[in-house]
Amino acid sequence: MLLALISTFAFGSPMKTPQIKQNPHPQKRYELTLSIEGAPGPFDSIAGTVHYKVQNERCVPATPVSGATLTPEQNVAIDFVRVSDHEYKGTLYVDLLQDEDYYGMGVCHWAVNTAWATLRIKGVEFSPAMDSRELLAQKPVPTYFVRSEYFNSSDERTAFGTPNRALFKPTTRTDIFSMTLTARETAP
Repeated sequence: MLLALISTFAFGSPMKTPQIKQNPHPQKRYELTLSIEGAPGPFDSIAGTVHYKVQNERCVPATPVSGATLTPEQNVAIDFVRVSDHEYKGTLYVDLLQDEDYYGMGVCHWAVNTAWATLRIKGVEFSPAMDSRELLAQKPVPTYFVRSEYFNSSDERTAFGTPNRALFKPTTRTDIFSMTLTARETAP
């Protein structure tokens, strides 16, 4: 207790974590389509996540001890719905989080940083992703995976894949499958 009291006097009070609010009327809705081509079999589960981050660090105070700025971030689940054996759709809002003066230093502006899917088979997670630039451009973003990763599920791990098919050795280029994320702006 004494140490905590001394630390507070020496370094200032700890930075409060604000309660992040959701925009009551988000307008920028995107449908996220996940297309799977050539996978060796089905997946045990499919989930999604969108990662939001404050874009203007000047609205966030520096931490008392280090002086570093800890930019607020938040992950929100995307519920994917099965359309077919090889296609799933989910919805996200680019403006889901409320722009607000959370720290008394000016309005913090939220933006999407990344959106990704997580497909699990036993101990392996396959995680195709797209960044905000790709999402807003509404162009397909393929991610390629080695088929043997699907069967090698003896240990817990994540297979991230690669967006560039040419990075695979010529002998393994036929032993791959793809997952493509495509965002499309839709009416709210």
